[in-house]
Amino acid sequence: AGKTTLLKAIAGLIRIESGQIMLGDSQLMSLDAGQRARKVAYLAQERIAHWPLLVERVVALGRFPHLAHWQQPGEQDQRIIDAAMRATDVYDFRQRRISELSGGERMRVLLARALAVQADILLADEPVNALDPAHALAIMQLLRNSCEQGASVIAVMHDLTLAARFCHRLVLMDGGRIIASGSPQEVLTDDHLRQVYHIETYPGNGDEFVVLPWTLCE
Repeated sequence: AGKTTLLKAIAGLIRIESGQIMLGDSQLMSLDAGQRARKVAYLAQERIAHWPLLVERVVALGRFPHLAHWQQPGEQDQRIIDAAMRATDVYDFRQRRISELSGGERMRVLLARALAVQADILLADEPVNALDPAHALAIMQLLRNSCEQGASVIAVMHDLTLAARFCHRLVLMDGGRIIASGSPQEVLTDDHLRQVYHIETYPGNGDEFVVLPWTLCE
């Protein structure tokens, strides 16, 4: 429906045929690759491990846009790398190879790499895909915390419950077109969901038993 294409365009991975993408006061394509890599971090939908690198090494790649040619990460970089691994719950297997991990574990490693960039904008394509409910909630809370700390997070999602729970603003797309944009209450209406997903929604009340991933257990 154009969601992944939109993220790739914002990341500068593909060229758009018309219009402009602005990052603050700068036009995206006027920035060199290093500048874009420092300003925009991208978590792709594909969780493919092309090389059998150690998890810690993969996460360290997020610091490369900030380093000079052939420069190794310093102490401050290592603190950022460690913090990203702990935040995504991958620190305990940092010495394992990413090719040995499950799909959900690889996703968390790649998210840690994106967080290690400390970019102004984080683009996340299906960030909770293949995650169990506890990790999905933890990752969504992590992304929300990133927003509250000043970053902008744009995530492509199909989980409407998590989108409504954690996102400040939603854009509902279908066939490359924007159907609705606004708060979760404005976007996730019966009419919009029926139009896009061809489903009926149920408001829920005290008489119904509904299992929703709403919060983590203490």
